[in-house]
Amino acid sequence: MAHTAMSGTGTTAGDDPLQTAVWRLRSRACWADAAALLQPVTAPAALQRAALLIERCLYTEQGWEEAEDALRTAEAMAHTDDERGAAACERGYLAYAATLLGVRDRSDEARAALGRAAALIAPGAPGRALLDFRRGLLAENLTRSPQAARAAYRRAHAGATAHSDPLLLSFTWRHLAGLALRDGELAEARHGFAESLRIREELGYLVGTAPALVSLADTETDPEASRLREEARRLFRLLGGVPTWLARQLAAAPPAAGAATA
Repeated sequence: MAHTAMSGTGTTAGDDPLQTAVWRLRSRACWADAAALLQPVTAPAALQRAALLIERCLYTEQGWEEAEDALRTAEAMAHTDDERGAAACERGYLAYAATLLGVRDRSDEARAALGRAAALIAPGAPGRALLDFRRGLLAENLTRSPQAARAAYRRAHAGATAHSDPLLLSFTWRHLAGLALRDGELAEARHGFAESLRIREELGYLVGTAPALVSLADTETDPEASRLREEARRLFRLLGGVPTWLARQLAAAPPAAGAATA
């Protein structure tokens, strides 16, 4: 099962105190609390609030109606091409999530929304990297086209590097590593998973650390593999069983290679 990043601020010293508070809650799987700090009185705030609630759907498999309501508010408040493009990107991601998690097949909606976002977000704009990443997710998990997914992830990786977006980089490293592992490129996969884990630990992105540990374990042998999985179990319990889908992989012994690239 594959999930994605929502880029944001609040991860470095000197950031706006509100964004720092939002990030700390988000990184600890408290999406509703983080969203409650944001008043949807401007288009950027409404969009960020919607993105948080959509991310909660991916990790908890709950909260779909609240996410839809927040997204409709963000769409109504979007006026510039960048704002409309970012809202369309979130619309595509929510539809992708519902399809991936078996809530309802919204794959056509996901493709159409991301296509609309691509027409609105200029090449080289900060939001383009996240859009490329999400188009890679569709290619990998809905259309089953690993070559197209790899190309999209590489574009996203380059964009995240250019715009200094470490969280998104943790996801591009991770998904490129997952494709490498499926191709039997063990050293390349291990390197990518290790980079993803390093970034998440540096950012304090706790909710994404357990999945990163499990994926890195898939490239290791015992006793290191067992140590990594046990640390993942500890974090999973600490966060109250989030992300929900990780339970199936932690129960496996060992987890299937390449599974869960959130």
